[in-house]
Amino acid sequence: MKLADVLILSLSLALIIIGIHQTMTVGIGYSYSIFMFAVALLFWFQYRRMKNPPPTDISEELKKKKRKR
Repeated sequence: MKLADVLILSLSLALIIIGIHQTMTVGIGYSYSIFMFAVALLFWFQYRRMKNPPPTDISEELKKKKRKR
């Protein structure tokens, strides 16, 4: 995972915690925008992960090629 992905995920988690605190103190109406921003960051994180999938294990591909010979 890249640094930007870690930062996005951490920021969304922090906003969820802040949103929960705001919900308990002043109500859901005031913390709604905080939750929506956290959800947007989670969607962005998921988009970045789907856009750049992790590399596959090269050793498995080499084993398949050797079996075909």
